[in-house]
Amino acid sequence: MAGPHAPPEVILNLRLKMGLDKPIHEQFFVYISDLLRGDFGMSITTRRPVLDDLMRFFPATLELTIASMILSIAVGIPLGIISATRHNKMPDHLSRIFSLTGVATPVFWSGLMVLLVFYYVLGLLPGPGRLDIGIPMPRHITGLLVLDSILAGDLQALASSLGHLILPTIVLAFSTMGMIVRMVRSSMLEVLREDYIVMARSKGLPERTVVYRHAFRNALIPTITLTGLIFGALLSGTILVEAIFSWPGIGRYAVTAITYLDFAAVMGYTLLVTLVYIVVNLSVDMLYAIVDPRIRLE
Repeated sequence: MAGPHAPPEVILNLRLKMGLDKPIHEQFFVYISDLLRGDFGMSITTRRPVLDDLMRFFPATLELTIASMILSIAVGIPLGIISATRHNKMPDHLSRIFSLTGVATPVFWSGLMVLLVFYYVLGLLPGPGRLDIGIPMPRHITGLLVLDSILAGDLQALASSLGHLILPTIVLAFSTMGMIVRMVRSSMLEVLREDYIVMARSKGLPERTVVYRHAFRNALIPTITLTGLIFGALLSGTILVEAIFSWPGIGRYAVTAITYLDFAAVMGYTLLVTLVYIVVNLSVDMLYAIVDPRIRLE
């Protein structure tokens, strides 16, 4: 913080100001006390309070994560169901190839390829960043540009933010929907062999009712668990995608903090990730009771 060539007296004054002259247990008590008041310290790279930085960068990651999860679930779950109900047939083979390709393809390669094809060669979609150059940011309300543009009634910013969201969303969703497809497929195949499914079919129920009302609902628990873990991981920062698409998210902020040994920022990021996983796991547990009435939250 004082610079690589700071004289000893400057370093000493800084240590006294930061309380580093006190015993370790006192420093820890002061740090915890500051946390309880919402004081995460100052970042040495941005020269701003860490809490302000987290509130500034996290919404960008949240927006990208929500968009990619919506696409992953919207494509992954139906594809997994089709794969299970057409077991060992052509739709199943194509679905497995698609899911395996998504899981095996590195995001840094797929990100560069979609930028090369759709932005540089074809010019169909905008490139890196969250807005086109020259378009002012909408009034900050939530930090989610699409939502802020809607609330502000700024159609120009809305169109630009949606356009910039497409490519990173596709890259992220392609890497995660493969896992969802495989989980839905394996869960559905297991459930479809159960006795109550055989009984439902023997009673003459329509196949659509058997699949969606009986089989799919009972196969949702593992899928919800996996989806929650993926959602938490993406909220922790999609570092490579944010770097490729110049997305000002929490992942790039964390990498910069680690690179410059910005300990206050690193600790703030770590605490935020911890809170994210606690909230996501709690939400997943609550969804269990909604999906399966046999589960009771006590």
